[in-house]
Amino acid sequence: MTQLTFLAVHAHPDDEASSTGGLFRLLADQGIRTVLVTCTNGECGDALDGAKPDADHHDGDAVAAVRRVELDRAVAILGIHRLERLGYRDSGMMGWPQNADPDCFWATPVDEAAARLAALLMEERPQVVMTYNEIGFYGHPDHIQAHRITMRALDMIDYEPTLYFNAIPASRMAIMRARWEEEDRRKREEELAQGIDREPDVGPLDEEGNQIDMGTPDEEIGAVIDVRTATDAKYDALSAHVSQIGPDSFWMKMTKDEFREAMGEECFKRVTNPMGLEGVVTDIFAGYR
Repeated sequence: MTQLTFLAVHAHPDDEASSTGGLFRLLADQGIRTVLVTCTNGECGDALDGAKPDADHHDGDAVAAVRRVELDRAVAILGIHRLERLGYRDSGMMGWPQNADPDCFWATPVDEAAARLAALLMEERPQVVMTYNEIGFYGHPDHIQAHRITMRALDMIDYEPTLYFNAIPASRMAIMRARWEEEDRRKREEELAQGIDREPDVGPLDEEGNQIDMGTPDEEIGAVIDVRTATDAKYDALSAHVSQIGPDSFWMKMTKDEFREAMGEECFKRVTNPMGLEGVVTDIFAGYR
């Protein structure tokens, strides 16, 4: 019997836990081989003291070293069989000066990085591949580049896997957005009482400064996976990335029971369909088993 293999292409340490943590653990528990490709080292993340990349004392290499250890912990929690680090430098958010670093992922020629990914795909031959959509889900340069190299790599190999993009249905995103806006409103009221006046947080913006819609139309969702048996592991994997996902984060404010209720499904848009699937599947390996 052919070994079933799932491969996900993610941009930074911690991305594997946030959008596919439940799926990774679920598949590992089912005996399916899982492979994680992490494109960058995460140099533009927060330092241990919370310093942002524009702080004078922020040391990107030191941040990357911390995040390397955190990723190893998350990978163990999720039961991922193989971690492949491409090792590119974190490009930072769109418009940051780090975008111009010739060693950053955003500045790397697509064909160069895609060739490395294609070699891995040919070695592992996963039936199912997952990455982000053309806007990188929320407009981050490294997520967009992960999309680009994955699409190019798929053109370089000698077979067609089923490709999925991670997704949040638009109807669900509307509920989440309302919650974020209410939390931001309350936070601004608290800050105003302290004499801090700032504009509302409108979320991620594209290169033209327009708000990015992170939701995928409900009718475009091709897979909805029940990961409730794996949400405790997903929560723990997120917790492993403590330098980036602290106790005040959206996820860590929840109890594990609340997290299971809120994060019990992971959704995906089906992009290629070599098995001729129809409708919404509940098994990411539908057609293969």
